[in-house]
Amino acid sequence: MTKIGDEEVEDESARSELPKVDFSTFVLSLGTTALYQLGVMPEPGTGERTEADPLIAQQTIDTLEMLREKTRGNLEEEERKLIESLLYELRMRFVELGR
Repeated sequence: MTKIGDEEVEDESARSELPKVDFSTFVLSLGTTALYQLGVMPEPGTGERTEADPLIAQQTIDTLEMLREKTRGNLEEEERKLIESLLYELRMRFVELGR
């Protein structure tokens, strides 16, 4: 067992299978979290959908917006398109939730 922070990893191969963390994977991770919070995606462990938590989802969406603003002019075109399209999709889902 290897300890990483407060978590223990069973072996070195489990850790090496994790995707490289870059801007795109970080943004996608936040987007996935927001989808869970909006009740759109099921929990990976149980397959069940949880009740939407609009306040927490809004905070995650706001975090993505802040990242977009703080990185403006420093992103590659593909990264810029990713965060723009993800924010659009999350905002539309958020509006649908309020109906």
